[in-house]
Amino acid sequence: MIGILGGTFDPVHCGHLRTALEVAEYFGLADMRLIPGKVPPHRAQPVASPEQRLAMLQLAVAGEQCLRIDGRELHRAGFSYTFDTLVSLRQELGDECPILFTLGFDAFLHFQSWYRWQDILQLAHLVVVHRPGYSLPSAGWYSAWLGTNAQELSVMPAGKIYPLAVTALEISATDLRKRLENGRNPRYLLPDSVLDHIKTHQLYCGT
Repeated sequence: MIGILGGTFDPVHCGHLRTALEVAEYFGLADMRLIPGKVPPHRAQPVASPEQRLAMLQLAVAGEQCLRIDGRELHRAGFSYTFDTLVSLRQELGDECPILFTLGFDAFLHFQSWYRWQDILQLAHLVVVHRPGYSLPSAGWYSAWLGTNAQELSVMPAGKIYPLAVTALEISATDLRKRLENGRNPRYLLPDSVLDHIKTHQLYCGT
């Protein structure tokens, strides 16, 4: 069983990392992958280059054994569709390995607009992360897919939607870029190693 968390990671911050770690711990994952997108289809294009974002991610997860970086989307032409990434993973992992695709509650609200969203549910489970005190209503288009316990996801390769409350860290990559542009200190919002890299390479200074 593996977990994946996608995003632009522009830059990666503690909100991304804490979510990935808590999902890995909750499901007992030894392989939780952060997958940076090259050309996101649903949002503005990244400011930092693919190489810069990959370098920051590698610094961010250094020393955390269950977190790893998967750069497959950076080497693929066109939009970075989740469906294509999951097809690629299935080709490597086979049909029986459970894949937990992690996404935020806000992204999940627009999930039905995603490219081949129904096919995504045939390829992976969805772990919908949200802040404590919030949850998905029991009735909705997703009702038939809702999982009732974590064990279900470990014995099935795909097809369940599982809400999971995680520590709420209200950190925005957009806000971080603005802080850096304006000369404000973003320390403690992202790893020191990533901040040092940003300063050394003068990233986000002219965004």
